[in-house]
Amino acid sequence: VKTAGGNSLAYDRCIVAPGISFKSNIEGYDDAAMQAMPHAWKAGEQTVLLRKQLEAMPDGGVVMIAAPPNPFRCPPGPYERACQIAMYLQAKKPKSKLMIVDAKDKFSKKGLFTQAFERYFKDTIEWVPGNATGGGVVRVDAASGTLYTGDGKEHKPTVANVIPAQQAGAIAIKAGLTNDSGWCPVEHKTFESSIHKGIHVIGDAAIAKPLPKSGYAANSEAKVVAAAVVDLVNGREPGEPAWVNTCYSIVAPDDGISVAMVYNLVDGKVAKVKGSGGLTSLDSTAGDRAREVDYAYSWFNNITHDAFGG
Repeated sequence: VKTAGGNSLAYDRCIVAPGISFKSNIEGYDDAAMQAMPHAWKAGEQTVLLRKQLEAMPDGGVVMIAAPPNPFRCPPGPYERACQIAMYLQAKKPKSKLMIVDAKDKFSKKGLFTQAFERYFKDTIEWVPGNATGGGVVRVDAASGTLYTGDGKEHKPTVANVIPAQQAGAIAIKAGLTNDSGWCPVEHKTFESSIHKGIHVIGDAAIAKPLPKSGYAANSEAKVVAAAVVDLVNGREPGEPAWVNTCYSIVAPDDGISVAMVYNLVDGKVAKVKGSGGLTSLDSTAGDRAREVDYAYSWFNNITHDAFGG
């Protein structure tokens, strides 16, 4: 491992979590365009920039979210974000609208999200599938603030949140850990790279379907890999792995939805454990949905403490 300071470190086993980088699937969406039309898909400056743009937007403005094709970090993320922004608009800028221009026709928890759009944001959120636009946003002109969809139409929203297609982080590509898909193939039992032995890839960058590219899945992968590496460096065969994932989305102040699943290893591949998971019911009660909001905050506090301590 070579560091930015010029040091070189030897390893017996190396665990990497490269995260994501962006593919050039949207013409004109370069580094300069990202400052005008933030993706906010890597937390920090971009998140703050998007927030400031929303705060500065006049009442009656239009927010457009360009949702990416699969696979990408946090599958329900664009739709969670739409609900969060719509809550803000209804409270502060009630004449404003939000449009989701999607590159695809289906997305995570679609039934529950579209129910929320209809129930709470009927006059605020519009979701447009990829088949209605020729594949969503395909080109941008940051100078004029224009987005072009695959059907040749032009859009000039007040705030544009453009989320490009994704692949493994740049360091994974540079290290030769990716295949033609742009992601990192791994042996599922230990998440050891199928390209470079001795390197284990966890998190969004790894090809681990049906495990989603979520924070909770990454946390679970890290624990399984840590146990496997302890076995490997001590000359033992790693034990049988199991993984978990839960994803909460707050779609209104007192309305939360979730999906959960347990995974095991079947014939060397990650597989869903039948009957282990669940999805919030479309006809769940208001009380159930309010509890899901409490669960979401509890999950966040616990996962943050688990990952970072404190």
